Amino acid sequence: MDVVRQLLLVLHIIGVASLLGGFLTQMSAMKSGDVRVNKAMVHGALTMLVTGVALVGVRQSQDLDVDNAKMGVKLAVLLAILLMVWTNRTKERVDTKIVGAIGLLTVANIAIAVMWT
Repeated sequence: MDVVRQLLLVLHIIGVASLLGGFLTQMSAMKSGDVRVNKAMVHGALTMLVTGVALVGVRQSQDLDVDNAKMGVKLAVLLAILLMVWTNRTKERVDTKIVGAIGLLTVANIAIAVMWT
C-alpha cells in the first residue's frame, strides 16, 4: 500500500506542475489581455482532485494521521480553482483577474501543503 501512496503522490505533484505550468504559460499574454484557460490547467486541477482524495483515503486506510482541517482548507482552495478553470475552459478569452486568481490560489495551495504542520 505504501507503493500506491507514493505513486499517488507523484501523480499529485504532476497535477500541481500541470496546473502551475498552464498558468505560467499564460503570464506573458496577461499584458495584452489575451489569456485563456488551457488544457494543462484543466487536467492538472482534475488530477489534483482525484489524487488528493485518493491520498487521504490511502492514509486513512493505513491508520496514518490525517490533518482534516488542513485537507479541508486544501480541498476548498482546489474546488475554487476547479470552479474557475472548469467554467472558463471553453472561452476564447478570459479576464486576466481570473487567470491571476487561479495562479495565486495554486501557489497558496502549494504553500499550505508545505508550511502547514
